[in-house]
Amino acid sequence: MSARRLWAHPPARRYLTGQSLSLFGDSALWLACGIWVRTLTGSDTAAALTFVCFTAPALLAPLAGLLADRVRRRPLLIAANLAGAAILTPLLLVHERRDVWLIYAVMLLYGVLNVLIAPAQSALLTALLPPDLLGDANAALRTVQEGLRVLAPLTGAGLFTVLGGPAVVALDMATFLAAAALTARIRVTETHLTPTPRDRGRRLAGQLGAGFRFLGGNPTLRRVTLAGAVSAFAVGATDATTYTVISQGLHRAPQFVGVTQVAGGLGAVAGGLTAAAAIRRWGEARTVVAGLLLLAVAPVCLAAGRLPVVLAGKAMVGAALPWIVIAVVTLLQRLTAAGLQGRVYAAFEVCATGPQTVGLALGAGLVAVVDHRLVLIGAALCLVAAAGLLRRVRVPAEPSTPAGVVAPAAAVNPTGAAAPAEAAAPAGAAAPAGAGRPTAATA
Repeated sequence: MSARRLWAHPPARRYLTGQSLSLFGDSALWLACGIWVRTLTGSDTAAALTFVCFTAPALLAPLAGLLADRVRRRPLLIAANLAGAAILTPLLLVHERRDVWLIYAVMLLYGVLNVLIAPAQSALLTALLPPDLLGDANAALRTVQEGLRVLAPLTGAGLFTVLGGPAVVALDMATFLAAAALTARIRVTETHLTPTPRDRGRRLAGQLGAGFRFLGGNPTLRRVTLAGAVSAFAVGATDATTYTVISQGLHRAPQFVGVTQVAGGLGAVAGGLTAAAAIRRWGEARTVVAGLLLLAVAPVCLAAGRLPVVLAGKAMVGAALPWIVIAVVTLLQRLTAAGLQGRVYAAFEVCATGPQTVGLALGAGLVAVVDHRLVLIGAALCLVAAAGLLRRVRVPAEPSTPAGVVAPAAAVNPTGAAAPAEAAAPAGAAAPAGAGRPTAATA
């Protein structure tokens, strides 16, 4: 019923449609750029650098979160999507090996844009939707994202093979423009942070750290963040065993990773489709615990060395991660005050991606000197420990409002028209007694 209400909500329908189109274009371009560089240079290392360029701007997440908290998110997203179409244009000039630097430069800017869009999307959803629809919106975007992991790369690779790189670029440019046009049609009155005199006196570093301080000061989010860091470390270590599981466990060629990815993709779609119902039934914290326990079983399956069990393990990873991510994102949106949405989202991302990178590096080193099954068992124990951290977490019904955050001037009613805040203030927006709001996926 909630999913039906979500798609019957005109602003939400426009927004989700636009972001789905944009996600399709993005997924197609990522793979195509790697293939493009590999074709021009003949180097696997050069091709891998395209993804390094895309992920490097993640270090700017706190700054992007601060920007998302200082300006209106709808105009910011419109401008970002238009900028996305513009920054792709240099790729139309790539024809030979000496032009590869253009691909690197564009992917770097693309990564910056991705880092900026994520917290702004999350913040806009809290102003756009009533709190009971946040889980459904996050689940819808995550399901689309996971489904496109299978479909879009094939489309991008096929277009590149038949028509060349410029065709993939044109496709992504069109999806950016569509997302901008649909976002421009959304009617929403947004809230923003009004700093107190003390907040105005803070230096930039103090303002950037507000998201981390909020996570650390909220007992519920502090435990969720710690559990997220532990589980992200375990996921990174598990990812490091991917090719070892295939070569030493299954005795297959590296290309067999495509088969395991399909199993993971199918599981991810199933997880995305069921996550919102799980949140409604159990709440965010219990859904995260359930996801972590399911995820803890997956490394044990991957260590089994038997194809059906390994594929089942990959499907478990795919199904569990959407439950965890969607529930955490919804909880962050719901418990965070409006003026901190961008920075809290960015802070949590940093707290998760850092340990995941460490886990990936440590796992990669360990599989070279110890049996990969020991790494997988260790990852499973970390995931059980992460679930244990959340066993007795109490989730408040209302978000907290830090000093300096004021009530919104208006909110959005289900028809998409602006309504007075007294009549329709969503729980995701800041209110006099305390408030917060939600997030989405990358554009």
